[in-house]
Amino acid sequence: MTTHQPASASRPAQDTRRQTPASPRIALVTGASAGFGHAISAALCRDGWTVVGAARRADRLNAIRQELGPNFHPLELDVTSDTSVAHAVAHMAAHFPDGPDLLVNNAGLALGVGPAQHADMQDWERMILTNALGLSRMVHHFLPGMITRGRGHVINIGSTAGNYAYPGGNVYGGTKAFVKQFSRGLKADLHGTPVRVTNIEPGLVGGTEFSLVRLHGDEAKATAVYKDANALLPEDVAEAVVWAASQPPRVNISTIELMPVTQSLAGTRVYRG
Repeated sequence: MTTHQPASASRPAQDTRRQTPASPRIALVTGASAGFGHAISAALCRDGWTVVGAARRADRLNAIRQELGPNFHPLELDVTSDTSVAHAVAHMAAHFPDGPDLLVNNAGLALGVGPAQHADMQDWERMILTNALGLSRMVHHFLPGMITRGRGHVINIGSTAGNYAYPGGNVYGGTKAFVKQFSRGLKADLHGTPVRVTNIEPGLVGGTEFSLVRLHGDEAKATAVYKDANALLPEDVAEAVVWAASQPPRVNISTIELMPVTQSLAGTRVYRG
């Protein structure tokens, strides 16, 4: 008696495990001196990447080098400065000519929580220069090399603030909405190339300088933001970066939105005067 196996039985099982490209893998992480950037750099180093950690505060980067070891390479960088970014481009070309394979655009900040009509224009300008223009500048300089080499991945750190408006979010939320749409536009432009684009959008995350910077150094108010909130940690965001970056080359993770369990979307408000 002849038995017939399903056609699928004659094919080898597909390997669905995380796959990693050939070494060395070079990652360039902006805003690497603290918070998300520090955690992302550490997670990538643990995953076998060579990480160029870039930020304005060279002293902190050097301390992280001592912590993470020889796979972490400090690079002083201010993404709001054309001159500084040009120096970073030259540094990468000289020391890491085959990379970066991964660009993590993490440098960013929020300033102020007041309504738009009372905002400081300098705060607005600094957010736009860093969150939108600085990120764009990095992509503009490093994306062509990825296309030429036939490999690469741009991971932009957005925010749920780019999806859901809230009082006081104004320009910060606007810059993160830019990150979302810019990431989508990059993916459209890269059609037919192997270069990948991911936008990671965290919600409430504690354990960083984010609120302290936003509230102009008011530690009491910054601490109150996270009181009893069980917020995400920078390591949670770092894990999302590593996961997206370690998928098989055929897989593009377009967007990751992550929030703590304690956070949810607010309904629309009605003013009753």
